[in-house]
Amino acid sequence: MIEIKNINKTFGDRQVVKDVSFSFLPGITNLIIGESGSGKTTVMKLMVGLHKPDSGEVIFDGKNFYDSDTKGQQEIRQKIGMLFQGGALFDSQTLEENVRFPLDMFTNLTKAEKNDRVNFCLERVQLVGRNKLYPAELSGGMKKRAALARAIANNPRYLFCDEPNSGLDPKTSIVIDELIKSITEEFNITTIIITHDMNSVIEIGENIMFIYKGENEWTGDKTKILNTENKELFDFVFASEFMKTFFAKK
Repeated sequence: MIEIKNINKTFGDRQVVKDVSFSFLPGITNLIIGESGSGKTTVMKLMVGLHKPDSGEVIFDGKNFYDSDTKGQQEIRQKIGMLFQGGALFDSQTLEENVRFPLDMFTNLTKAEKNDRVNFCLERVQLVGRNKLYPAELSGGMKKRAALARAIANNPRYLFCDEPNSGLDPKTSIVIDELIKSITEEFNITTIIITHDMNSVIEIGENIMFIYKGENEWTGDKTKILNTENKELFDFVFASEFMKTFFAKK
């Protein structure tokens, strides 16, 4: 579980995050949604330590990240897996080398143990036998699955996913959503997903925070979002005439 309590962040004379609080729960998919520039990515960066909040708390399973010393923060970081928007695979490394990277960096496992873990993770994301391929040989969906395999290689307790469906077709996006959701449930991970994809919201939005102009404007789940009476959320969800027309008929 991760809790953020009254976090604030200002860059120059602009306050990007305003007194935001939320609880991200283990074993379910937690989504942060909002317009571009709303502050959702900054919230994620504050949570993983890429930015320091001006005030407020970020608490990982009872441990306040910013009250911890360097060693304590490092221990928390080693429990974090990251799925970056573009995948961020190393082009010069094979698939298995990419997935093994966090194991080489943060563990004392033997070579055999690392290979077993790499193979397990590749199998878990449906990339069995693709160990020796390079990123340039993969489709967009395969790259995202490979990046997910690397993100879970070190058995993370917390998984952060930044726009995991960016650049993917709808069918492939569903595959990625289902993989993230099933891995989250299987290993009881606290998973945080930043997304613009309304399909993801409707399919896997179990615990949602809607950020509007840097503030936590609405919280709920996928069963409530389509019936919201919050104007800002309504305008975000039903931004297209198609969405308005389609759901008006239901």
